[in-house]
Amino acid sequence: MSTILKIFAFPAALIIMCVGILTILGGHITPGGGFQGGAMIAGAFIFCVIVYGLRESPFKFSHDFLASMESAGALGFVLLGLAGLIFSGFYLYNVGTDLYNIVDPIIKNLFHYPDPTNAGILPYLNFVVGLKVLVGLSAVVIAFLGFNQLDEES
Repeated sequence: MSTILKIFAFPAALIIMCVGILTILGGHITPGGGFQGGAMIAGAFIFCVIVYGLRESPFKFSHDFLASMESAGALGFVLLGLAGLIFSGFYLYNVGTDLYNIVDPIIKNLFHYPDPTNAGILPYLNFVVGLKVLVGLSAVVIAFLGFNQLDEES
């Protein structure tokens, strides 16, 4: 890749990552959310990996790091679902908003997100979904580039 592209890629990727984080954090009150924000962050990472190459990329995501982040995202999703199941009887029930008034007020206040919309568990759900999408898309590209480099070395 050209030097100009290498100079441009990293700052542009940081800006794209910030917009992706903003999309995840505002996903419960704006269009977007965890999937879109995770895809944007993964796109910024993929942009750097394609421009710099897998070995020289400024973002060094090891296999163990990606596996642990994906596990954390999956575990968070399951735990949020179980919180709804335990406190209301429905999987992924939005405990913080409690539309049917079936959750104890003490539990409801635990998931009360401090904003005017009171989105309940949705912001937390957006975060773990964004983490899963980020890792999933990044892992696919790393696998493809890793196979490509193995072919070039042979």
